Amino acid sequence: MSMESQIKLKQGERAPYFKLMGVDGKFYSKDDFKNKKALLVIFMCNHCPYVKAKIKLINELHANYSNKNVAIVGISSNDAKQYPDDSFENMKLFAQEHSIEYPYLYDESQEVAKKYGAQCTPDPFLFDENFELAYHGRLNNAMSPEAKATSNDMKSAIESVLRKKKPETFFVPSIGCGIKWKTPSET
Repeated sequence: MSMESQIKLKQGERAPYFKLMGVDGKFYSKDDFKNKKALLVIFMCNHCPYVKAKIKLINELHANYSNKNVAIVGISSNDAKQYPDDSFENMKLFAQEHSIEYPYLYDESQEVAKKYGAQCTPDPFLFDENFELAYHGRLNNAMSPEAKATSNDMKSAIESVLRKKKPETFFVPSIGCGIKWKTPSET
């Protein structure tokens, strides 16, 4: 079932703290990116067709902007008990299969997704050099896995942040699979 992202963090609010294990076996925290000009946090997962349709674009954003001091972090928050395809071990395989070169982190407790207000996969949040939210929303205007994009919203937002300007638009909902939340008895 598809779902739209929603606003929880407001423009200018600071990125909530995180410290999570990556598929490379290292822990990453928000502080690891404090010298970057921008930080793009994308809530994603392995099984979602919307993520699979955007993974090439995410990898291209990393390739095009990592040398401009922009960091990208993928975070999977899905309940792996209900969705074994999204387990940490399968995250490692997904990262390898899709040549993910940026940190891909596991939010097993789902606390980070809740702090950010993430709703779907992919659900991107772009922060400036001060960790202030500049843009929250879709990567591009292809709103179904089979659609072809005619605009690249995230590229435009990143370019604005690198010029120390606010993006033209703060929020354009992303559409994707709903995050698979744990049942209250599991938390």
